[in-house]
Amino acid sequence: MPFRYIIILYDNERGCTLLAKYLTHGKSETVALGERLAKTLVPSSLVLFTGGLGAGKTAFCEGIAKGLGCIDEVSSPTFAIVNAYRGAQTFAHFDLYRIYTLEGLESAGFYDYLDEGAVVAAEWSENVADILAGEAAVRVDIKSLGGDEREITISGGEL
Repeated sequence: MPFRYIIILYDNERGCTLLAKYLTHGKSETVALGERLAKTLVPSSLVLFTGGLGAGKTAFCEGIAKGLGCIDEVSSPTFAIVNAYRGAQTFAHFDLYRIYTLEGLESAGFYDYLDEGAVVAAEWSENVADILAGEAAVRVDIKSLGGDEREITISGGEL
């Protein structure tokens, strides 16, 4: 892989938690990292994204879709709230920018997709962080370092 990374394991009461930091140098590397993460996901996996506007969350989701074998083109779900992609594994891609409540999550079908076994990715998850705090999830934070460089921190997953 062309991107650089550091992997850290934190020991806690429940075991070890994985924390990995990656530095990508363009959209193709961000997509490739998403594809790589997809290979570790199982049905009903939840991926929670944080990161500013234009950070690369949708590009990362493009990689997840590719890694899951989805056949539909990935686009930002900003106006639709959720885009569902068909393929070997259903992938539901949410934009939670305008959702702040449990009722909002429920009315968007967030939990329905998880219950049906879809892999669910949620951009702007910080808007419902208190609601999703107890959910088993992979957390992805993307920071723009200027230009095409991104620092991507992936945490979660019990080893």
